[in-house]
Amino acid sequence: MSLSSPRRAVVVMAKQPAPGSTKTRLVPRLTPQSAADLYECFLLDALDLARSIVGVTPLVAVWPPESAGYFRRIAPDLGQVPEIGASLGERLDHVLTQCLNSGFDQVVAINSDSPTLPSRHVAEAFSRLAEETVDMVLGPTDDGGYYLIGWKRAYPQLVRDVTMSTPHVLRDTLDVAAASDVRVSLLANWHDVDEPSDLDRLEADLGALLERGRHTRRFLEKRRGPVE
Repeated sequence: MSLSSPRRAVVVMAKQPAPGSTKTRLVPRLTPQSAADLYECFLLDALDLARSIVGVTPLVAVWPPESAGYFRRIAPDLGQVPEIGASLGERLDHVLTQCLNSGFDQVVAINSDSPTLPSRHVAEAFSRLAEETVDMVLGPTDDGGYYLIGWKRAYPQLVRDVTMSTPHVLRDTLDVAAASDVRVSLLANWHDVDEPSDLDRLEADLGALLERGRHTRRFLEKRRGPVE
């Protein structure tokens, strides 16, 4: 696939679902298989979101590398970017930098754990990156991390020098950015789904936001009856 045009890309950071290693914190409220199945719905909704952003090339970041066939099956219309690296930070750096090196002027990576994320948040990230006073954009999550990161040039230290999956990822990233004179713009907060309590919030979201999360909604309706 050519990554030369258009010059903006949104990449879904994804991994192939597997019982026992996907969304394990949702167990035992869900079985390992159900947790993996639910994550696949999150992933499909994230891919739908990426496709919906006007004027942007949607891509999927593939992890593990040998799962390319799985992603070709669920998203045959999307180009793939391999996730390379031992840590999430290394993989984020590779994905974002790979897109920049392939000709994009702006690249935004989103998580695959926020099935009700508004498309306007992603579109706004590109608008912020177009500003001369903004080097990087982050979308904070309520648990101290972020659901989105966007660059228009590479800043490896902002992902490689931060320990991921902690309650202070956002704070640590902002500290590294300040020390590196990287100007960061913060989007509106949103939330992801990691803990059992997050499922209650997710169902409330789906009840109020009927236009989002169609795959996740279908899964939960089959499991527990219609979300009201």
